[in-house]
Amino acid sequence: MEGVPYAYTTSFKTQLFLSSALSSSSIITIHQKRHKTILKSISRRNLVICASSGSSSVVKLLDYGAGNVRSLRNAIHHLGFEIEDVQTPKDILDAERLIFPGVGAFASAMDVLVKTGMADALCSYIKNDRPFLGICLGLQLLFESSEENGPVNGLGLIPGVVGRFNSSNGFRVPHIGWNALQITKDSEILDDIGDHHVYFVHSYRAMPSDDNKEWISSTCNYGDDFIASIRRGNVHAVQFHPEKSGDVGLSVLRRFLDPKSQGTKNLTQGKASKLAKRVIACLDVRTNDKGDLVVTKGDQYDVREHTKENEVRNLGKPVELAGQYYKDGADEVSFLNITGFRDFPLGDLPMLQVLRRTSENVFVPLTVGGGIRDFTDANGRHYSSLEVASEYFRSGADKISIGSDAVHAAEEYMKTKVKTGKSSLEQISKVYGNQAVVVSIDPRRVYLKSPNDVQFKTIRVTKPGPSGEEYAWYQCTKSLSYAHPEWLSVPKVNGGREGRPIGAYELAKVVEELGAGEILLNCIDCDGQGKGFDIDLIKLISDAVSIPVIASSGAGAVEHFSEVFMKTNASAALAAGIFHRKEVPIQSVKEHLSKEGIEFRDCFRNDLFVCNHYI
Repeated sequence: MEGVPYAYTTSFKTQLFLSSALSSSSIITIHQKRHKTILKSISRRNLVICASSGSSSVVKLLDYGAGNVRSLRNAIHHLGFEIEDVQTPKDILDAERLIFPGVGAFASAMDVLVKTGMADALCSYIKNDRPFLGICLGLQLLFESSEENGPVNGLGLIPGVVGRFNSSNGFRVPHIGWNALQITKDSEILDDIGDHHVYFVHSYRAMPSDDNKEWISSTCNYGDDFIASIRRGNVHAVQFHPEKSGDVGLSVLRRFLDPKSQGTKNLTQGKASKLAKRVIACLDVRTNDKGDLVVTKGDQYDVREHTKENEVRNLGKPVELAGQYYKDGADEVSFLNITGFRDFPLGDLPMLQVLRRTSENVFVPLTVGGGIRDFTDANGRHYSSLEVASEYFRSGADKISIGSDAVHAAEEYMKTKVKTGKSSLEQISKVYGNQAVVVSIDPRRVYLKSPNDVQFKTIRVTKPGPSGEEYAWYQCTKSLSYAHPEWLSVPKVNGGREGRPIGAYELAKVVEELGAGEILLNCIDCDGQGKGFDIDLIKLISDAVSIPVIASSGAGAVEHFSEVFMKTNASAALAAGIFHRKEVPIQSVKEHLSKEGIEFRDCFRNDLFVCNHYI
């Protein structure tokens, strides 16, 4: 590819991180001057937080070069604090306030802390009861040890061992999504949460015990009660991600950064609650014929209008739509770049800029997919899929979605039964954790007269095929770049996709084994039809794996969301066109889920709607 608009260079910190396969561990110090701070208080119905105009504050950030630290940077900026980077352990000891957002694997983070001298500084700082906030791994590292790739010693400040969730009881691991807290004592920073949901994404957790009960400020139930937050004196830590928990999460950060700020104090014991079902807005992004980046939507993967001009369907601008969906209550926003990344992912500056700009004002999880694989540029420089994913994470993505490359990896694994560790799926999940990797599966339904007609998993369909067939299998597909030498020679499915000799069932089982943390399950037959999700397919896959499954393709009415949640084990449902065209507002979906008794996250009210039937 010639005329690349973006020269990709890897920073020293990132090179160090990737070469060591280390996850990011970031340490933020906050030095706040004693000026009067005026913040808009949080109302009960609409948690609106604005940056202070009278404060003068500096937030120092130590970034080891991995993970989506950009989200936390943006959240702190949003609250009126400026950021400088910290370089030495002394910066920790001199800090007035300290935030530690751990990202990635426990062992890798501890290795970085020990080698840089940060571990001793952290222990000294916390033992002296200095103002501290740990986030996610930043909570787990406070404990004695972890079973993750271990046992591995932690900082040893809190009694207990961090262990993996038990998936044998039917709960899906990783624990991904919005859950409620049971607040056990006055923690100050949780004062505004009340009965709102907060966002979790993790596979390991610390459990309550008699030895650590004095530390615990809240728990969360996911199969068992685990520690959701701790507080002793000025030391706080949370397992959830406040920077991804919407306005409720911003209130947690604000209360830590500015303890004197006023808000709605609404301490409650919490309600026994299960994980909320997620409603996800998806934006298919590509350049139109004029070169502009637009949101589009396919009809069975065909994104062009059926007009004389045959132009790309234009449904809006990516950043603006993502921001609107965040305000409307979307639990996550997913970007799928359907053309730009295929030949030179890191050269797609416009899409990377979309991520960066979106993450400035959207404080829910962001997923990006499209072309995440190894590639070689026009100058012969080789880039690994890990380098590509790292740039996405640094640009604001919380999760990356892998499609065609996962199909290839699964096919190779089924032939050899050997994990090479070289596939994009294996590399990225090893470094960033499987919770950061989504595999997008794009199957089409193939009807059969007998389940013995193919070697793949078949089902008895609820609705017979066009010739009365009672059985079907779901053939996986993968996309081909227009520059690919096989483009003109292979049989293609809708949207320029190639049918592959592997079923959706087989693919789902293999990618879970290779390290996927979540499955985005599409269906070519249902895409853009508005007649509902393919319940047969979603039930097949969600029953087959122990990781979360996102239902996609076919939503056309609010009833389709409750149907997929009540008839399958899907953890989330995704839609695109009906949201873009304003046919079905996100809030209407959530109002319908409320009427059906299905728990969901409501960002507008403090009411908690409990699902009595499903996880």
